[in-house]
Amino acid sequence: MDSSSGSIEAGPKVRHSGSREAIIEAAGRLFLERGFGFVSMDELAEAAGVARRTLYNQFATKEDIFREMLRRVSGQLENAVPSGIEPHGDVEDVLRVIAHAILELHRHPEYCGFLRMVVADSRQFPWIAEEFAAVMEPQTERLVHYLAHLTARDILDCRNPVLAAHQFMGMLNEISLWPWMIGRESIPFAAEDVVDETVRTFLQRYRRPQSKGN
Repeated sequence: MDSSSGSIEAGPKVRHSGSREAIIEAAGRLFLERGFGFVSMDELAEAAGVARRTLYNQFATKEDIFREMLRRVSGQLENAVPSGIEPHGDVEDVLRVIAHAILELHRHPEYCGFLRMVVADSRQFPWIAEEFAAVMEPQTERLVHYLAHLTARDILDCRNPVLAAHQFMGMLNEISLWPWMIGRESIPFAAEDVVDETVRTFLQRYRRPQSKGN
């Protein structure tokens, strides 16, 4: 009897380590397919292959699952605009690093799927957009501060660093993110070409002309 009881206990323990990942994966799939508001916790448990009790042991609500997904997206964003770039490096080299990191982020299906879900559900659930913006805005602010820093050093001439930062990201989004968001293939350009033209276009507008003595 004790032995049988022990075997029963062993099952959930073996699955416990993977149950959280299975739930997150199932949530991403179902939220994207049907929308956040049209997926129940019971359906999530079934799709994840876990018991209802296991689901609630991991997450009390769907909102908690969303926030865990958001936390993971935030971790990916940390690498998109490195926090220590502001005072270092040649501007062209730094912008290339940032551009490549953003394009690499767009290659993660979980990030793009999550973004599509936010767009689809934020009208019905405004808090989704608010929480997503709270994660996105600090990442954009890093680029804004970098551009403002170089403007103060007379390397760039960004009178509105916020606008300039969004212009830079917008050139990249137009090529590799938005086509995917509307269900089309990304425009088939090599990443290096996209980065090269984006940086050159941006600097042609915003790099401050150097004096002849430099």
